Amino acid sequence: MSERHVVVPMASTVVDIAVEPGAPLVRGTLVAIVEAMKMEHEVRAPAAGRVLAVHACRGDALDDGDVLVTWQDADEEPDVPSARGSESPRHETWTSDSNGIADEAARSARPELAALQSRLAQVEDGARPEAIARRHALGLRTARENVTDLCDPASFIEYGALAIAAQRSRRPLDDLVRQTPADGMVTGIGAVNGALHGEAASRCVVMAYDATVLAGTQGFRNHQKTDRMLGIALEQRLPVVLFGEGGGGRPGDTDMPIVAGLHVPTFASFARLSGVVPVVSIVAGRCFAGNAALVGCSDVIIATRGSNIGMGGPAMVEGGGLGVHPPEAIGPSAVQSANGVIDVLVDDERAAVDVARRYLSFFQGRLPAGDPIAPRRALRDALPANRVRTYDMRAVMALVADAGSILELRSGFGIGIHTALARVGGRAIGLFANNPVHLGGAIDADAADKAARFMQLCDAHGLPLVALVDTPGFMVGPDIETRAQVRHVSRMFVVGARRRVPFLAVVVRKGYGLGAMAMTGGGFHATAATVAWPTGEFGAMGLEGAVRLGYRKELAAEPEGPARDALFQRLLAQHVENGTALNMATTLEIDAVIDPADTRTWLARALASTRIGPAADRFVDPW
Repeated sequence: MSERHVVVPMASTVVDIAVEPGAPLVRGTLVAIVEAMKMEHEVRAPAAGRVLAVHACRGDALDDGDVLVTWQDADEEPDVPSARGSESPRHETWTSDSNGIADEAARSARPELAALQSRLAQVEDGARPEAIARRHALGLRTARENVTDLCDPASFIEYGALAIAAQRSRRPLDDLVRQTPADGMVTGIGAVNGALHGEAASRCVVMAYDATVLAGTQGFRNHQKTDRMLGIALEQRLPVVLFGEGGGGRPGDTDMPIVAGLHVPTFASFARLSGVVPVVSIVAGRCFAGNAALVGCSDVIIATRGSNIGMGGPAMVEGGGLGVHPPEAIGPSAVQSANGVIDVLVDDERAAVDVARRYLSFFQGRLPAGDPIAPRRALRDALPANRVRTYDMRAVMALVADAGSILELRSGFGIGIHTALARVGGRAIGLFANNPVHLGGAIDADAADKAARFMQLCDAHGLPLVALVDTPGFMVGPDIETRAQVRHVSRMFVVGARRRVPFLAVVVRKGYGLGAMAMTGGGFHATAATVAWPTGEFGAMGLEGAVRLGYRKELAAEPEGPARDALFQRLLAQHVENGTALNMATTLEIDAVIDPADTRTWLARALASTRIGPAADRFVDPW
């Protein structure tokens, strides 16, 4: 055994001495408490032994290095060598490091920790069983259940959980703590698809209005929480998922003198993320007013069939003198899907969360190359032999893409064009195609609006574009012009001209006129490559129309009936032959003609040789 001295590590005053001469010591025994710079420091025994002498009393002022206690170590202490030989007494500085000393029971007994645990318990769904039961009785999930389902296990870190409604001047604090947990909004950062894309690429800001708290309305504090998360999303370039159910602004929710509260930065901050990071909104139940305004700023809206989305709820509508309406009559999902507000319509919240995960995956990185849904030769039979027979373009898209990878957007709106996110060889792309079942593939105002918005989305987030072309051109006529056809279809040219991402086009059948040019980014040479299947046919306008217009006199000279019909068919056959894909390739108006069976291979190789171009000026959408 050897004798040791303990000195204080700094100039300090003795607050208390916890041991006496002869007292036994075990590792972690509190020996003394000293005060320096108005902070108390615990001095604990670093090993087992026995106190020989105490050299200070309560209230003593000690200098750095003064001896506090002399002690003798014990032979049986395993962490201290027992053979000291003729060593001089050792001076040791004891610190307040007590890691591993106090047990969990002692820590949990601290009043501040108990207060924290009590408050956090009141934030959880289990603290409000009646409200949660009512929610479940509607067939809906809670905000926390949706966040848990979206995020990878144990990945979500919550911000602002202890917030309460800003109504202290109107309601007792205890009532606000119990009735307004998190001020009706769950916010934080979690991982989505981490197993597929890794931790760094999977981080995501998640915000969920809680419909069980003040109907999911927007309060002063949850606006602050939203602003905080949106700032982080912008700074760190994190995707955002918003569960948007709720009734909009919450009148009277402030402890500060505010007249209208129109200086809230939330809406501008949310809109500022558009085109910078992927922004997804999920809606179940009712989503009105301010909540709907945020949802409308999203890249993609995923909504359940039982949802309603509107810029004003029943109370606002009635207050504006517009009649009395039940909430289910305002912006039902069937209406909002058909008019393009809803991008993906699903049965329930579980399906909505699944779609959100799939959507985010397209912007998180490549996946291993996928297999097609059918042998490559199936594409050879994808089109009917009859050139005027319709077919299912969605089936062609499925054959081109990796099996199971297609996520169609806005399927209920602008049905003249299909738009979908997909993968080819594991690489994410934006895939869009004409729909020959609707107007023969002619592009009307809704289809053009849908296509332009889709191209903007893909360009903003770096997804290459692939177009499958089969169109007789833009829809024409008096009726379509009443829907601002000129403005809508021209938007495709504006967006196509400003894009930065690679663009590939495959003409599968009709490639006529301005519509075909719009489908290829503005012209057949505006793409990185434009190719055609052997079934491709081309012309400055629809061939039937070209014959009727260009040979009007010759046709009129023939008597109406079989003779005129025969002349028309002969002239049409000549135009069809002249406009074949092979002739187009001969004059270099397209880059190649390919076997349909080679389409996936051709796309994969072409995508591998392209890259995003230099940044264009920021695109300002005038529509």
